[in-house]
Amino acid sequence: MTNPEGKHTIGIDVGGTFTDFFCSTGDDQSQTCKTPTTHYDLSVGFMKGMSLLARQNKQSVEDFLSNVSHVRYSTTVGTNALIERSGPKLGLITTAGFEDTIFVGRARSWADGLGWQEGRDQARIQKPEPLISPDMVVGVRQRMDYSGKVIGPLKREDVLEKVQELVDKGAQGFVVSLLWSFINPDHERMIKEIIEEEYPEDYLGSMPVILSSDISPKSGEYTRTMTTIVNAYIHGVMADELTKLGNELRDGGYKKPLTLVHNTGGTKKASRTRAVLTHNAGPVAGLHGSAVLGNLTGDENIVFTDMGGTSFDIGLIEGGEIKAHDFMPVIDRWRTNIPAIEVKSIGAGGGSIAWLNELMGNALEIGPQSAGSMPGPVCYDQGGTEPTISDADLVLGLYNPENYLGGEMLLDVDLAREAIKTKIADPLGISVEEAAYRIRRLVDARMGQEVFNEVALKGHDPRTFVVLACGGAGGAHACGFGPFIGAKKIIAPSQSSVFGAYGASTMPTKEVWDKSHAMKLFQWGTQTYLEDVEGFNALVRDLKDQARRDLMLEGYSEDQMHFKLELNMRYGSQYNMIKVRSEKLQLDSSADVKDICDKFTRLYGEIYSPEATFPAGGINVENFSLTASVTSTYKAPAPLPLADPTPDAEAQREARPVYWSPEQGYEETPVYDYEKIKPGNQIMGPAILESLETTYVVEPGWTFTMDAYRNCIMEQE
Repeated sequence: MTNPEGKHTIGIDVGGTFTDFFCSTGDDQSQTCKTPTTHYDLSVGFMKGMSLLARQNKQSVEDFLSNVSHVRYSTTVGTNALIERSGPKLGLITTAGFEDTIFVGRARSWADGLGWQEGRDQARIQKPEPLISPDMVVGVRQRMDYSGKVIGPLKREDVLEKVQELVDKGAQGFVVSLLWSFINPDHERMIKEIIEEEYPEDYLGSMPVILSSDISPKSGEYTRTMTTIVNAYIHGVMADELTKLGNELRDGGYKKPLTLVHNTGGTKKASRTRAVLTHNAGPVAGLHGSAVLGNLTGDENIVFTDMGGTSFDIGLIEGGEIKAHDFMPVIDRWRTNIPAIEVKSIGAGGGSIAWLNELMGNALEIGPQSAGSMPGPVCYDQGGTEPTISDADLVLGLYNPENYLGGEMLLDVDLAREAIKTKIADPLGISVEEAAYRIRRLVDARMGQEVFNEVALKGHDPRTFVVLACGGAGGAHACGFGPFIGAKKIIAPSQSSVFGAYGASTMPTKEVWDKSHAMKLFQWGTQTYLEDVEGFNALVRDLKDQARRDLMLEGYSEDQMHFKLELNMRYGSQYNMIKVRSEKLQLDSSADVKDICDKFTRLYGEIYSPEATFPAGGINVENFSLTASVTSTYKAPAPLPLADPTPDAEAQREARPVYWSPEQGYEETPVYDYEKIKPGNQIMGPAILESLETTYVVEPGWTFTMDAYRNCIMEQE
């Protein structure tokens, strides 16, 4: 039966190995599926997933898509363009005398985006090839001072000459980044007008012009310029891919605009999205889903983990909220200043390759190289030759080779054994099982250490956090890495294998408007608080006007909008900044200023210790961030009734031998059908639960309980 109201909502997360789908029908029902990520053309895997969802709903693709109200999509198209260097040839127009800014970079720009192993090898490390070559950078004569006052006018003839120079060299687009344009953007806008007059849209020579004052109106010449360059570089590639995807959806019956997930924690129409904001959107969607799930389960402090096929992502929920932000996130090899939510990633997924480091005496290493989706792990039998974590788990008996992804993909355990034997076991002089066990325990230890660091270095006790184990391999490794942070409780959600897609389906329409503006809230010289608050209020009003106009163009009325003001603040004599929320959008007096300063001092003390606070040195605001959002339409499911602790007999499948440790060897282990486990059921480890899309491993010494939302709760005895 079709649904004329179009109540389906679909979240999609494109990963390095699989593309995940989560479909909510609005009546406490949902469907999920996974398809291999088709890097050669993402729309192939995308539309295959839509076909699988339509089949689950017993509809044709056309009927199914016509009943969908929202498609929220997190994409890796832009990141792939950077990695493959497949973007257009761009020209950079900057202030004369500063043409070398992006090549000089910052102190550690040579190491940005590298793993710890590459970063240590300083003798052979090299800066990345620039996205814009030196011959495609020109400087125009003009100058603004720090306050935005014009001290050197811009001349039209100079601009035309430099633009023509870039066009003659093959420029397919222009990036404009001038000094102090984040204070006064007039000269950047004049350059754009001149280019568009010379190459109007009705000419075949029309080229996009991207301004730093539009993309990143923030201080920091290098990061502002690189943010704009990255945005321009991936803009065209994303536009082409998303246009193709949108057309296929419309041809298939979808009637709404495609919506993209942002790394700011919200979604926007593709037509109103800056390309750079799509970077790392999938993990951010998963982190947002963690906050939603925590609200259901009553857990406020959560460490979100997602072990997929390529990477292991980590993020924090503190007090029920996402509070950690990355002020200068690295995209590929480039440091930027987009207002991104902080999610850390390491190369530790199911497809991460195990190898022996000859330089370290044949020490066993994991990643960061990954087998990806093609060829994938050796057991996929798609041409892979390097042993991976998934191969090790299969050899240990944790996976059923005939029931992987519900039987959609058959695994070859003999190929996995041979790869581990040849590459790891024989060189080390150990058995294949012990080699697989070492691979598994090494990656568990590495993930556990990274999780511990992420929580402890932010000033928290890891033992007070609940671990959320997500991703296709998260449920299989949670009991392995959980003890490294002292976790007593682990939640592996019912949607764990597609949790990024689930998180995307819960996200509201939201975006962040940033503006750099230095303002002293507490003067160190006079030890007084700011009294004239009009400058503060005027800047916030301007940001709010921009946000209001943008959301109205999305189709929302002003009474649907919610605004949140956050300030990047620091002590006058210190470099480190933290983000502080202002309870008021408009300040009334210096008493409100004092409240903000007191809150800053308290939060700073919680992060860096009370001894690090220094109010007497002055307190400054460096950046204003206004978040505008519309409440999500996501409807939480109702809890299910709890059954008796003992599972029904039909829930148990045939037991199989599992290699738990060299001391135990193989042990006959009960296997359960996850779909037939009921809320309230309890199972003592060791045990394995197999679902259609993932496997939950309950190690010895752990107890499994299914809660009222069909989440897997694993607790240590």
